[in-house]
Amino acid sequence: MKPSLQLKLGQQLAMTPQLQQAIRLLQLSTLDLQQEIQEALEANPLLEQDETGDSTIDGDDAQEFEGEKNVSVSTAESESPDSMDSSDALGQQEMPDDLPVDTTWDDVYSANTGSTGISAGDDIPVYQGETTETLFDYLNWQLQLTPFTDIDLAIATAIIDAVDDKGYLTVTCEDILESLGTEEGEVELDEVEAVLKRVQQFDPLGVASRSLQECLLIQLAAFDENTPWLNEARLVLREHMNLLANRDYRQLMKETKLREPELKEVMRLIHSLEPRPGNLIVTNEAEYVIPDVSVFKDRGKWVVHINPDAVPRLKVNQQYAALAKNGCSAADSQFIRSHLQDAKWLIKSLESRNETLLKVARCIVEHQQDFFEYGEEAMKPMVLNDIALAVDMHESTISRVTTQKYMHTPRGIFELKYFFSSHVSTDNGGECSSTAIRALVKKLVAAENPAKPLSDSKIATLLAEQGIQVARRTIAKYRESLGIAPSNQRKRLI
Repeated sequence: MKPSLQLKLGQQLAMTPQLQQAIRLLQLSTLDLQQEIQEALEANPLLEQDETGDSTIDGDDAQEFEGEKNVSVSTAESESPDSMDSSDALGQQEMPDDLPVDTTWDDVYSANTGSTGISAGDDIPVYQGETTETLFDYLNWQLQLTPFTDIDLAIATAIIDAVDDKGYLTVTCEDILESLGTEEGEVELDEVEAVLKRVQQFDPLGVASRSLQECLLIQLAAFDENTPWLNEARLVLREHMNLLANRDYRQLMKETKLREPELKEVMRLIHSLEPRPGNLIVTNEAEYVIPDVSVFKDRGKWVVHINPDAVPRLKVNQQYAALAKNGCSAADSQFIRSHLQDAKWLIKSLESRNETLLKVARCIVEHQQDFFEYGEEAMKPMVLNDIALAVDMHESTISRVTTQKYMHTPRGIFELKYFFSSHVSTDNGGECSSTAIRALVKKLVAAENPAKPLSDSKIATLLAEQGIQVARRTIAKYRESLGIAPSNQRKRLI
Protein backbone atom coordinates (compact mmCIF):
# COMPACT_ATOMS: atom_id res chain seq x y z
CA MET A 1 0.00 0.00 0.00
CA LYS A 2 1.13 3.50 -0.77
CA PRO A 3 0.84 5.99 2.10
CA SER A 4 -1.21 9.06 1.28
CA LEU A 5 -2.97 12.00 2.91
CA GLN A 6 -6.73 12.37 2.70
CA LEU A 7 -9.16 15.06 3.83
CA LYS A 8 -12.39 13.85 5.35
CA LEU A 9 -15.31 16.09 6.31
CA GLY A 10 -17.49 15.01 9.22
CA GLN A 11 -19.25 16.05 12.40
CA GLN A 12 -18.44 14.77 15.86
CA LEU A 13 -19.79 15.70 19.27
CA ALA A 14 -16.95 16.98 21.43
CA MET A 15 -17.52 16.37 25.11
CA THR A 16 -15.45 19.17 26.54
CA PRO A 17 -14.52 19.08 30.23
CA GLN A 18 -16.89 22.00 30.79
CA LEU A 19 -19.81 20.17 29.18
CA GLN A 20 -19.04 17.03 31.17
CA GLN A 21 -19.03 19.12 34.34
CA ALA A 22 -22.41 20.66 33.48
CA ILE A 23 -24.00 17.26 32.84
CA ARG A 24 -22.54 15.84 36.05
CA LEU A 25 -23.78 18.77 38.16
CA LEU A 26 -27.23 18.45 36.61
CA GLN A 27 -27.74 14.93 37.92
CA LEU A 28 -26.44 15.57 41.45
CA SER A 29 -28.85 15.85 44.36
CA THR A 30 -28.81 19.04 46.42
CA LEU A 31 -26.75 17.45 49.19
CA ASP A 32 -24.25 16.01 46.71
CA LEU A 33 -24.07 19.35 44.93
CA GLN A 34 -23.36 21.16 48.18
CA GLN A 35 -20.48 18.75 48.81
CA GLU A 36 -19.21 19.27 45.26
CA ILE A 37 -19.27 23.04 45.73
CA GLN A 38 -17.47 22.76 49.06
CA GLU A 39 -14.71 20.72 47.43
CA ALA A 40 -14.43 23.31 44.66
CA LEU A 41 -14.16 26.10 47.22
CA GLU A 42 -11.33 24.28 48.95
CA ALA A 43 -9.47 23.48 45.72
CA ASN A 44 -9.87 26.78 43.86
CA PRO A 45 -8.52 29.88 45.65
CA LEU A 46 -10.21 32.19 43.13
CA LEU A 47 -13.65 30.83 44.00
CA GLU A 48 -15.38 31.96 47.16
CA GLN A 49 -18.79 31.89 48.77
CA ASP A 50 -20.74 35.13 48.70
CA GLU A 51 -21.82 35.89 52.26
CA THR A 52 -23.33 39.29 51.49
CA GLY A 53 -26.41 37.98 49.73
CA ASP A 54 -25.73 40.57 47.01
CA SER A 55 -26.19 39.33 43.48
CA THR A 56 -25.25 42.52 41.65
CA ILE A 57 -23.73 41.78 38.25
CA ASP A 58 -22.08 44.28 35.98
CA GLY A 59 -21.55 44.54 32.25
CA ASP A 60 -22.48 41.94 29.68
CA ASP A 61 -22.61 39.21 32.31
CA ALA A 62 -25.83 40.72 33.63
CA GLN A 63 -27.72 39.26 30.70
CA GLU A 64 -26.21 35.82 31.22
CA PHE A 65 -27.14 35.79 34.88
CA GLU A 66 -30.47 37.59 34.52
CA GLY A 67 -33.13 35.38 36.12
CA GLU A 68 -36.75 35.08 35.20
CA LYS A 69 -38.89 37.38 37.32
CA ASN A 70 -42.36 36.60 38.62
CA VAL A 71 -42.56 33.24 36.91
CA SER A 72 -46.06 31.83 37.17
CA VAL A 73 -47.69 28.84 35.62
CA SER A 74 -51.05 28.87 33.90
CA THR A 75 -52.53 27.06 30.95
CA ALA A 76 -52.67 30.30 29.01
CA GLU A 77 -48.90 30.77 29.20
CA SER A 78 -46.56 29.22 26.66
CA GLU A 79 -42.95 28.24 26.91
CA SER A 80 -40.35 30.59 25.54
CA PRO A 81 -39.23 29.67 22.01
CA ASP A 82 -35.58 29.70 22.92
CA SER A 83 -35.83 26.60 25.07
CA MET A 84 -32.89 24.27 24.73
CA ASP A 85 -30.97 21.52 26.49
CA SER A 86 -28.71 22.62 29.30
CA SER A 87 -25.82 21.20 27.30
CA ASP A 88 -26.86 23.26 24.27
CA ALA A 89 -27.26 26.34 26.42
CA LEU A 90 -23.76 25.87 27.79
CA GLY A 91 -22.40 25.40 24.34
CA GLN A 92 -23.77 28.80 23.33
CA GLN A 93 -22.35 30.61 26.34
CA GLU A 94 -19.68 32.99 25.11
CA MET A 95 -16.65 31.82 27.01
CA PRO A 96 -13.31 32.54 25.36
CA ASP A 97 -10.52 30.10 26.01
CA ASP A 98 -8.26 32.92 27.22
CA LEU A 99 -10.05 35.12 29.69
CA PRO A 100 -8.89 38.75 29.94
CA VAL A 101 -7.23 39.35 33.26
CA ASP A 102 -8.61 42.88 33.52
CA THR A 103 -12.21 41.67 33.62
CA THR A 104 -14.25 42.95 36.56
CA TRP A 105 -15.00 39.73 38.40
CA ASP A 106 -18.30 40.59 40.03
CA ASP A 107 -19.89 37.45 38.65
CA VAL A 108 -21.96 35.99 41.43
CA TYR A 109 -23.94 32.79 41.26
CA SER A 110 -27.17 33.25 43.21
CA ALA A 111 -29.40 30.33 44.07
CA ASN A 112 -32.54 32.42 43.55
CA THR A 113 -31.59 33.36 40.00
CA GLY A 114 -34.49 32.36 37.80
CA SER A 115 -36.92 32.31 40.70
CA THR A 116 -40.34 33.87 40.88
CA GLY A 117 -39.22 37.00 42.61
CA ILE A 118 -39.38 35.55 46.12
CA SER A 119 -36.63 37.03 48.23
CA ALA A 120 -34.10 34.88 50.01
CA GLY A 121 -35.41 36.22 53.29
CA ASP A 122 -38.71 34.36 52.94
CA ASP A 123 -39.16 31.47 55.30
CA ILE A 124 -38.11 28.19 53.73
CA PRO A 125 -38.95 25.14 55.85
CA VAL A 126 -36.07 23.01 57.04
CA TYR A 127 -36.69 19.26 57.00
CA GLN A 128 -34.63 17.09 59.27
CA GLY A 129 -34.82 13.43 60.11
CA GLU A 130 -34.49 11.98 63.58
CA THR A 131 -31.72 10.07 65.27
CA THR A 132 -32.28 7.59 68.09
CA GLU A 133 -30.35 4.77 69.70
CA THR A 134 -30.91 1.30 68.32
CA LEU A 135 -32.79 -1.51 70.02
CA PHE A 136 -29.45 -3.26 70.55
CA ASP A 137 -28.04 -0.20 72.37
CA TYR A 138 -31.19 0.18 74.47
CA LEU A 139 -31.16 -3.46 75.59
CA ASN A 140 -27.46 -3.35 76.44
CA TRP A 141 -28.02 -0.20 78.49
CA GLN A 142 -30.66 -2.04 80.53
CA LEU A 143 -28.35 -5.04 80.78
CA GLN A 144 -25.69 -2.92 82.50
CA LEU A 145 -28.27 -1.77 85.07
CA THR A 146 -29.48 -5.29 85.88
CA PRO A 147 -27.63 -7.44 88.46
CA PHE A 148 -26.26 -10.58 86.79
CA THR A 149 -23.55 -13.06 87.65
CA ASP A 150 -20.66 -13.21 85.21
CA ILE A 151 -22.04 -16.34 83.54
CA ASP A 152 -25.58 -14.95 83.36
CA LEU A 153 -24.22 -11.71 81.95
CA ALA A 154 -22.49 -13.65 79.16
CA ILE A 155 -25.75 -15.52 78.45
CA ALA A 156 -27.79 -12.30 78.39
CA THR A 157 -25.27 -10.67 76.07
CA ALA A 158 -25.52 -13.62 73.67
CA ILE A 159 -29.32 -13.39 73.78
CA ILE A 160 -29.34 -9.66 73.01
CA ASP A 161 -26.89 -10.21 70.15
CA ALA A 162 -29.42 -12.62 68.61
CA VAL A 163 -32.41 -10.23 68.78
CA ASP A 164 -33.51 -8.76 65.42
CA ASP A 165 -34.87 -5.28 64.76
CA LYS A 166 -38.45 -6.43 65.35
CA GLY A 167 -37.49 -7.62 68.82
CA TYR A 168 -37.57 -11.38 68.24
CA LEU A 169 -34.95 -13.97 69.14
CA THR A 170 -33.52 -15.43 65.95
CA VAL A 171 -31.79 -18.51 67.43
CA THR A 172 -32.74 -21.28 69.82
CA CYS A 173 -31.60 -21.59 73.42
CA GLU A 174 -29.55 -24.60 72.38
CA ASP A 175 -27.69 -22.45 69.85
CA ILE A 176 -27.00 -19.84 72.52
CA LEU A 177 -25.70 -22.51 74.88
CA GLU A 178 -23.41 -23.83 72.16
CA SER A 179 -22.16 -20.35 71.24
CA LEU A 180 -20.97 -19.68 74.80
CA GLY A 181 -18.15 -22.16 74.31
CA THR A 182 -18.08 -23.18 77.98
CA GLU A 183 -17.03 -26.56 79.23
CA GLU A 184 -19.73 -29.22 79.41
CA GLY A 185 -21.67 -29.05 82.65
CA GLU A 186 -20.70 -25.48 83.53
CA VAL A 187 -23.88 -23.96 82.01
CA GLU A 188 -27.16 -25.81 81.80
CA LEU A 189 -29.93 -25.22 79.28
CA ASP A 190 -32.28 -24.38 82.15
CA GLU A 191 -30.01 -21.48 83.09
CA VAL A 192 -30.19 -20.10 79.55
CA GLU A 193 -33.99 -20.36 79.71
CA ALA A 194 -34.02 -18.54 83.04
CA VAL A 195 -31.86 -15.68 81.78
CA LEU A 196 -34.02 -15.44 78.66
CA LYS A 197 -37.12 -14.93 80.81
CA ARG A 198 -35.36 -12.08 82.61
CA VAL A 199 -34.35 -10.43 79.34
CA GLN A 200 -37.93 -10.76 78.10
CA GLN A 201 -38.96 -8.46 80.96
CA PHE A 202 -36.76 -5.69 79.60
CA ASP A 203 -38.37 -2.70 77.96
CA PRO A 204 -40.03 -3.03 75.48
CA LEU A 205 -41.90 -5.85 77.16
CA GLY A 206 -41.85 -9.11 75.22
CA VAL A 207 -38.51 -8.48 73.54
CA ALA A 208 -36.41 -11.59 72.76
CA SER A 209 -39.56 -13.69 72.32
CA ARG A 210 -39.31 -16.76 70.14
CA SER A 211 -42.79 -16.47 68.64
CA LEU A 212 -45.68 -14.04 68.33
CA GLN A 213 -47.70 -16.12 70.76
CA GLU A 214 -44.99 -15.95 73.42
CA CYS A 215 -44.55 -12.21 72.85
CA LEU A 216 -48.25 -11.42 73.34
CA LEU A 217 -48.61 -13.70 76.36
CA ILE A 218 -45.63 -12.02 78.07
CA GLN A 219 -47.31 -8.65 77.58
CA LEU A 220 -50.62 -9.96 78.92
CA ALA A 221 -48.82 -11.27 82.01
CA ALA A 222 -47.98 -7.69 82.95
CA PHE A 223 -51.67 -6.70 83.11
CA ASP A 224 -53.50 -6.44 86.40
CA GLU A 225 -55.37 -9.65 87.15
CA ASN A 226 -58.58 -7.66 87.50
CA THR A 227 -58.36 -6.45 83.90
CA PRO A 228 -61.64 -7.26 82.12
CA TRP A 229 -61.45 -10.12 79.59
CA LEU A 230 -57.85 -10.91 80.54
CA ASN A 231 -58.44 -14.65 81.03
CA GLU A 232 -60.40 -14.90 77.79
CA ALA A 233 -57.57 -13.17 75.92
CA ARG A 234 -55.07 -15.64 77.38
CA LEU A 235 -57.32 -18.51 76.32
CA VAL A 236 -57.52 -17.24 72.74
CA LEU A 237 -53.74 -16.75 72.50
CA ARG A 238 -52.80 -20.08 74.12
CA GLU A 239 -55.27 -22.44 72.49
CA HIS A 240 -56.67 -20.75 69.39
CA MET A 241 -53.77 -18.84 67.87
CA ASN A 242 -54.35 -20.39 64.43
CA LEU A 243 -57.99 -19.29 64.33
CA LEU A 244 -56.95 -15.81 65.42
CA ALA A 245 -54.24 -15.61 62.74
CA ASN A 246 -56.73 -16.71 60.05
CA ARG A 247 -59.36 -14.27 61.37
CA ASP A 248 -61.86 -17.11 61.57
CA TYR A 249 -64.02 -15.34 64.12
CA ARG A 250 -67.07 -17.57 63.60
CA GLN A 251 -65.12 -20.70 64.53
CA LEU A 252 -63.37 -18.79 67.31
CA MET A 253 -66.71 -17.91 68.91
CA LYS A 254 -67.74 -21.53 68.62
CA GLU A 255 -64.56 -22.84 70.28
CA THR A 256 -64.45 -20.26 73.09
CA LYS A 257 -68.24 -20.13 73.56
CA LEU A 258 -68.05 -16.34 73.45
CA ARG A 259 -70.74 -14.23 71.87
CA GLU A 260 -69.80 -11.63 69.29
CA PRO A 261 -69.93 -8.60 71.68
CA GLU A 262 -67.75 -10.51 74.16
CA LEU A 263 -65.26 -11.57 71.50
CA LYS A 264 -65.04 -7.94 70.36
CA GLU A 265 -63.94 -6.92 73.86
CA VAL A 266 -61.35 -9.71 73.91
CA MET A 267 -60.04 -8.64 70.51
CA ARG A 268 -59.86 -5.03 71.66
CA LEU A 269 -57.59 -6.11 74.51
CA ILE A 270 -55.39 -8.21 72.19
CA HIS A 271 -55.13 -5.36 69.70
CA SER A 272 -53.71 -3.16 72.46
CA LEU A 273 -50.60 -5.39 72.53
CA GLU A 274 -47.49 -4.80 70.41
CA PRO A 275 -46.76 -7.71 68.04
CA ARG A 276 -43.35 -6.25 67.15
CA PRO A 277 -41.84 -4.83 70.35
CA GLY A 278 -38.69 -3.73 68.54
CA ASN A 279 -40.74 -1.23 66.54
CA LEU A 280 -41.28 0.78 69.72
CA ILE A 281 -37.62 1.78 69.54
CA VAL A 282 -37.30 4.03 66.49
CA THR A 283 -34.05 3.26 64.71
CA ASN A 284 -34.49 5.29 61.53
CA GLU A 285 -31.28 6.97 60.47
CA ALA A 286 -31.38 10.70 59.97
CA GLU A 287 -32.64 11.62 56.53
CA TYR A 288 -32.37 15.11 55.11
CA VAL A 289 -34.51 16.35 52.27
CA ILE A 290 -33.84 19.84 50.95
CA PRO A 291 -36.50 20.96 48.44
CA ASP A 292 -34.95 22.26 45.25
CA VAL A 293 -38.09 24.11 44.18
CA SER A 294 -41.22 25.37 45.92
CA VAL A 295 -44.75 25.64 44.56
CA PHE A 296 -47.51 27.80 45.97
CA LYS A 297 -50.66 29.52 44.80
CA ASP A 298 -50.60 33.27 44.33
CA ARG A 299 -53.60 35.21 42.99
CA GLY A 300 -55.16 32.10 41.51
CA LYS A 301 -52.00 30.89 39.75
CA TRP A 302 -49.54 28.21 40.74
CA VAL A 303 -46.11 29.79 41.13
CA VAL A 304 -42.75 27.99 41.04
CA HIS A 305 -39.50 29.27 42.46
CA ILE A 306 -36.06 27.88 43.19
CA ASN A 307 -35.19 27.38 46.84
CA PRO A 308 -32.64 30.16 47.45
CA ASP A 309 -31.06 28.30 50.36
CA ALA A 310 -30.51 25.00 48.56
CA VAL A 311 -27.14 25.92 47.04
CA PRO A 312 -24.54 28.46 48.29
CA ARG A 313 -23.92 31.67 46.34
CA LEU A 314 -20.57 31.74 44.59
CA LYS A 315 -18.37 34.51 43.24
CA VAL A 316 -14.83 35.05 42.01
CA ASN A 317 -12.29 36.46 44.46
CA GLN A 318 -11.40 39.78 42.85
CA GLN A 319 -8.23 40.29 44.89
CA TYR A 320 -6.69 37.08 43.60
CA ALA A 321 -7.94 37.78 40.08
CA ALA A 322 -6.23 41.19 40.15
CA LEU A 323 -2.86 39.61 40.97
CA ALA A 324 -2.49 38.54 37.35
CA LYS A 325 -2.15 42.22 36.36
CA ASN A 326 0.40 43.14 39.01
CA GLY A 327 3.54 41.85 37.39
CA CYS A 328 3.47 38.33 38.80
CA SER A 329 5.56 35.60 37.23
CA ALA A 330 4.43 33.68 34.16
CA ALA A 331 3.79 30.56 36.23
CA ASP A 332 1.67 32.48 38.72
CA SER A 333 -0.21 34.20 35.94
CA GLN A 334 -0.96 30.85 34.30
CA PHE A 335 -2.12 29.44 37.64
CA ILE A 336 -4.50 32.37 38.15
CA ARG A 337 -5.82 32.21 34.57
CA SER A 338 -6.49 28.47 34.85
CA HIS A 339 -8.35 28.71 38.16
CA LEU A 340 -10.15 31.83 36.98
CA GLN A 341 -11.53 29.93 34.02
CA ASP A 342 -12.51 26.96 36.20
CA ALA A 343 -14.38 29.27 38.58
CA LYS A 344 -16.18 30.96 35.71
CA TRP A 345 -17.28 27.65 34.22
CA LEU A 346 -18.50 26.35 37.56
CA ILE A 347 -20.61 29.47 38.09
CA LYS A 348 -22.10 29.15 34.62
CA SER A 349 -22.70 25.41 35.04
CA LEU A 350 -24.59 26.05 38.26
CA GLU A 351 -26.58 28.78 36.57
CA SER A 352 -27.47 26.45 33.70
CA ARG A 353 -28.51 23.76 36.18
CA ASN A 354 -30.70 26.26 37.98
CA GLU A 355 -32.43 27.43 34.82
CA THR A 356 -32.98 23.88 33.54
CA LEU A 357 -34.42 22.74 36.87
CA LEU A 358 -36.79 25.71 36.99
CA LYS A 359 -37.93 25.19 33.41
CA VAL A 360 -38.71 21.51 33.99
CA ALA A 361 -40.45 22.20 37.32
CA ARG A 362 -42.65 24.84 35.69
CA CYS A 363 -43.66 22.40 32.97
CA ILE A 364 -44.46 19.66 35.50
CA VAL A 365 -46.67 22.02 37.49
CA GLU A 366 -48.42 23.14 34.32
CA HIS A 367 -49.17 19.52 33.37
CA GLN A 368 -50.26 18.48 36.86
CA GLN A 369 -52.28 21.49 38.04
CA ASP A 370 -55.23 19.22 38.87
CA PHE A 371 -53.03 17.34 41.33
CA PHE A 372 -52.17 20.55 43.18
CA GLU A 373 -55.84 21.53 43.24
CA TYR A 374 -57.52 18.22 44.08
CA GLY A 375 -54.89 15.67 45.13
CA GLU A 376 -53.60 12.31 43.91
CA GLU A 377 -56.90 11.19 42.42
CA ALA A 378 -56.60 13.99 39.87
CA MET A 379 -53.05 13.08 38.80
CA LYS A 380 -52.71 12.92 35.03
CA PRO A 381 -50.63 10.32 33.19
CA MET A 382 -47.28 11.80 32.19
CA VAL A 383 -44.02 10.34 30.91
CA LEU A 384 -40.56 11.83 30.45
CA ASN A 385 -41.15 12.35 26.75
CA ASP A 386 -44.11 14.65 27.45
CA ILE A 387 -41.91 17.08 29.37
CA ALA A 388 -39.00 16.63 26.96
CA LEU A 389 -41.16 17.73 24.03
CA ALA A 390 -42.66 20.63 25.96
CA VAL A 391 -39.31 22.13 26.97
CA ASP A 392 -37.38 21.01 23.87
CA MET A 393 -34.89 18.84 25.73
CA HIS A 394 -33.78 15.24 25.48
CA GLU A 395 -35.41 12.60 27.69
CA SER A 396 -32.05 11.84 29.30
CA THR A 397 -31.79 15.48 30.40
CA ILE A 398 -35.28 15.33 31.93
CA SER A 399 -34.33 12.12 33.71
CA ARG A 400 -31.23 13.77 35.21
CA VAL A 401 -33.17 16.85 36.30
CA THR A 402 -35.96 14.88 38.01
CA THR A 403 -33.79 12.34 39.84
CA GLN A 404 -33.17 13.16 43.51
CA LYS A 405 -34.68 16.63 43.07
CA TYR A 406 -37.55 17.56 45.39
CA MET A 407 -40.50 19.91 45.15
CA HIS A 408 -42.11 21.51 48.20
CA THR A 409 -45.87 21.83 47.67
CA PRO A 410 -48.90 22.55 49.88
CA ARG A 411 -49.55 18.79 49.75
CA GLY A 412 -46.09 17.79 50.93
CA ILE A 413 -42.61 17.24 49.53
CA PHE A 414 -42.31 15.04 46.46
CA GLU A 415 -39.47 13.90 44.26
CA LEU A 416 -39.96 15.28 40.77
CA LYS A 417 -40.10 11.73 39.41
CA TYR A 418 -43.24 11.19 41.50
CA PHE A 419 -45.26 13.20 38.99
CA PHE A 420 -44.49 10.75 36.17
CA SER A 421 -46.69 7.68 35.78
CA SER A 422 -48.06 5.34 33.16
CA HIS A 423 -51.64 5.51 31.92
CA VAL A 424 -54.70 3.26 31.87
CA SER A 425 -57.44 3.74 29.28
CA THR A 426 -60.95 4.62 30.41
CA ASP A 427 -64.32 3.70 28.87
CA ASN A 428 -64.87 7.21 27.54
CA GLY A 429 -61.65 7.10 25.55
CA GLY A 430 -59.59 9.07 28.05
CA GLU A 431 -56.61 8.10 30.16
CA CYS A 432 -56.12 7.70 33.89
CA SER A 433 -52.81 7.86 35.72
CA SER A 434 -51.59 4.81 37.61
CA THR A 435 -50.90 7.15 40.54
CA ALA A 436 -54.54 8.24 40.51
CA ILE A 437 -55.66 4.60 40.45
CA ARG A 438 -53.46 3.84 43.47
CA ALA A 439 -55.10 6.75 45.27
CA LEU A 440 -58.56 5.39 44.41
CA VAL A 441 -57.59 1.92 45.65
CA LYS A 442 -56.32 3.43 48.90
CA LYS A 443 -59.54 5.42 49.28
CA LEU A 444 -61.76 2.39 48.67
CA VAL A 445 -59.86 0.26 51.18
CA ALA A 446 -60.00 3.03 53.79
CA ALA A 447 -63.78 3.22 53.44
CA GLU A 448 -64.44 -0.54 53.40
CA ASN A 449 -66.30 -2.49 56.06
CA PRO A 450 -63.60 -4.08 58.28
CA ALA A 451 -65.82 -7.13 58.77
CA LYS A 452 -66.14 -7.59 54.99
CA PRO A 453 -63.03 -6.13 53.33
CA LEU A 454 -62.97 -5.62 49.58
CA SER A 455 -61.26 -8.26 47.49
CA ASP A 456 -59.07 -7.31 44.53
CA SER A 457 -61.84 -8.43 42.17
CA LYS A 458 -64.39 -6.27 43.96
CA ILE A 459 -62.08 -3.24 43.79
CA ALA A 460 -61.63 -3.85 40.05
CA THR A 461 -65.43 -3.96 39.68
CA LEU A 462 -65.89 -0.70 41.60
CA LEU A 463 -63.27 1.00 39.42
CA ALA A 464 -64.96 -0.36 36.30
CA GLU A 465 -68.17 1.32 37.45
CA GLN A 466 -66.20 4.59 37.34
CA GLY A 467 -65.09 3.83 33.79
CA ILE A 468 -61.59 2.61 34.70
CA GLN A 469 -60.86 -0.87 33.36
CA VAL A 470 -58.10 -2.47 35.46
CA ALA A 471 -57.29 -6.17 35.73
CA ARG A 472 -57.44 -7.88 39.11
CA ARG A 473 -53.71 -8.66 38.97
CA THR A 474 -52.98 -4.98 38.36
CA ILE A 475 -55.08 -4.07 41.41
CA ALA A 476 -53.09 -6.60 43.45
CA LYS A 477 -49.83 -5.03 42.25
CA TYR A 478 -51.01 -1.52 43.16
CA ARG A 479 -52.29 -2.73 46.53
CA GLU A 480 -48.96 -4.34 47.38
CA SER A 481 -47.07 -1.20 46.34
CA LEU A 482 -49.22 0.73 48.84
CA GLY A 483 -48.40 -1.75 51.61
CA ILE A 484 -52.04 -2.88 51.89
CA ALA A 485 -52.59 -6.48 52.99
CA PRO A 486 -54.90 -8.89 51.11
CA SER A 487 -58.59 -8.87 52.04
CA ASN A 488 -58.35 -11.99 54.22
CA GLN A 489 -55.67 -10.31 56.33
CA ARG A 490 -57.61 -7.04 56.61
CA LYS A 491 -60.68 -8.68 58.07
CA ARG A 492 -61.41 -7.40 61.56
CA LEU A 493 -64.13 -8.04 64.09
CA ILE A 494 -63.90 -4.56 65.61
